[in-house]
Amino acid sequence: MSFLSAAAPKLAPWKVLLVDDEPDIHDITKLTLSRFRLDGRALTFLHAYSGAEAKEVLAREENIALVFLDVVMEREDSGLEVARWMRQDLDNQFTRIVLRTGQPGQAPEERVIVDYDINDYKEKTELDRTKLFTTTFAALRAYRDIMKVEDARRVQQSYREGLERVIAASSHIFQQRNLKDFASGLLQQVVALLRLEQSMLLRLKGASVITGESQYEVLARIGDFGSGAGNEAIGPELLAQLDEARHNRISKLHGDTYVGYFPNSSGKASLLVLHGVEEISEIDAQLLEVFCSGVAIAFDNILLNQEITDTQAELILRLGDVVESRSNEAGNHVRRMSQVCHMLAQASGMPEDETATLMHAAPMHDVGKIATPDAVLLKPGRLTPEEWDIMKQHPTVGLQILDGSTRPILKAAAVIAHQHHEKFDGTGYPQGLKGEDIHPYARIVAVADVFDALSHERCYKEAWPVEQVTDYLREVAGKHLDPYYVDLLIKNIDKAVEINRQWPD
Repeated sequence: MSFLSAAAPKLAPWKVLLVDDEPDIHDITKLTLSRFRLDGRALTFLHAYSGAEAKEVLAREENIALVFLDVVMEREDSGLEVARWMRQDLDNQFTRIVLRTGQPGQAPEERVIVDYDINDYKEKTELDRTKLFTTTFAALRAYRDIMKVEDARRVQQSYREGLERVIAASSHIFQQRNLKDFASGLLQQVVALLRLEQSMLLRLKGASVITGESQYEVLARIGDFGSGAGNEAIGPELLAQLDEARHNRISKLHGDTYVGYFPNSSGKASLLVLHGVEEISEIDAQLLEVFCSGVAIAFDNILLNQEITDTQAELILRLGDVVESRSNEAGNHVRRMSQVCHMLAQASGMPEDETATLMHAAPMHDVGKIATPDAVLLKPGRLTPEEWDIMKQHPTVGLQILDGSTRPILKAAAVIAHQHHEKFDGTGYPQGLKGEDIHPYARIVAVADVFDALSHERCYKEAWPVEQVTDYLREVAGKHLDPYYVDLLIKNIDKAVEINRQWPD
């Protein structure tokens, strides 16, 4: 980790705001302090010639260390009003304020210091070159020390929050096996440790030795890496760096970007991306190395649990394909449905673990059709009342097939299979449930199922245009379908159409 040693610091100047309605005061102050240095940092001056202008500058500029503030400007108490506004309205408790006045009777020193949280008070006549220098030095040194304490407090708070998230996520993992929650907590901990703003934790989801293609799954990220979930979330330059780390199986620093490669015993790898790696202390480097060495061990067991969940979901999806193909449904129907269900669940604010469960369970909604005779299931014409009674048995059969499992996905699939033909007004089957008595999973699946059926060609109909589909959904909202989820689908219709585009028939 020697490449993480501290680089030469880039020292920004101290920001000093001069507030005075006399231009000569600005010029004299700048000239007197032109060679001032504290900790190797010079001064940069901002100017305001009234109280109103001072407020604009203070609201706009960050990290102003010191304000030299005149009292009497457009009004007799303009400077005092600026001081009050800074401390109370702007909630700026860090910037040092030195009050300068040519009329001390307008603002008695003792009252001003107590009532307005002023840090120093000087009459203009006493501020010669030496006094101006020492006043500035004392104020900036106080600001520097206060900001060091504040930075330490923020780092400690951020580190504690990251640690708390790791502990909470760890507990959650043992219950839910939620990989991304744990990854997010781990990433926040290392980012807080190194005081970085942009970092990302990925895993190598799949790689082909023959084609050389790879796919990365983003487990957690802090900062702006784009809006996608895989390779599309990563720019070409970073993608090339990740591929280099994967091919060479090494960690490497590219400018200020560290790409760490951490293989595990299961044959997969985790990759850690840290942006802004410039100034890192020796102890930080040691802690990062400890963290990185533990990543592989921590993720090995978690990835194993994730692999079990992924395998279960894949088997369910393939079984759903078999069921749908038997009833002559389009091959990608269950994939589109599960994605639309996931989108609606997310839009409704459903917790992430529940949205994932719903997405994986949705393909099993028609599993009961396995027991429906071909003469009924594949009949091209209208069903007789007797045949319709047979068809309506498939939700109950689906429940019988799936009921009794303790696995969250299969438990959800049992509910969906049993209730997805219930209608919001109570006229559905097999139980005649009404409104919110129907499980949210089933209400979401019903909306997604109708949307997909109308949006695609079937043996008995052409595909409907989007406008016609949304008109129909509005018509049956509150009758067949839950109006809340119908409204969510219409508001997110562009996302639903994009899902259709990604998974065509």
